[in-house]
Amino acid sequence: MDNQLTKPETLIQWIVLAILALLIAIPLAIFGVQMVQASDPYVKNVVSLTGNPVQGKAIFQINCAGCHGLEADGLVGPSLQAIPKRKSRYGLIHQVISGETPPMPKFQPSPQEMADLLSYLESL
Repeated sequence: MDNQLTKPETLIQWIVLAILALLIAIPLAIFGVQMVQASDPYVKNVVSLTGNPVQGKAIFQINCAGCHGLEADGLVGPSLQAIPKRKSRYGLIHQVISGETPPMPKFQPSPQEMADLLSYLESL
């Protein structure tokens, strides 16, 4: 007897369904991660504040420029020019406070300092 799953039409249908499932699952997973991040009290506080890019630049020059360069164009650490095009606000906050990407140290700015730093990074 002919096995139904070995027919080319059936295999193509399964492949199409698997691709569709991935196309649906990936955005849902990303949305879910952002929802969890957005529920963090620190993150919620940071994104609710208006940052001052001038203050953010000062914070950057004191804490970040040693690795990322005075103009955030890279040195030991990568360039941060146009970083908001590559990372979300949540991703940037997590990157700064987590210390999960050695050699970048864990940095715990106040919510206002973080909002200022984000404002500066978004102005690059």
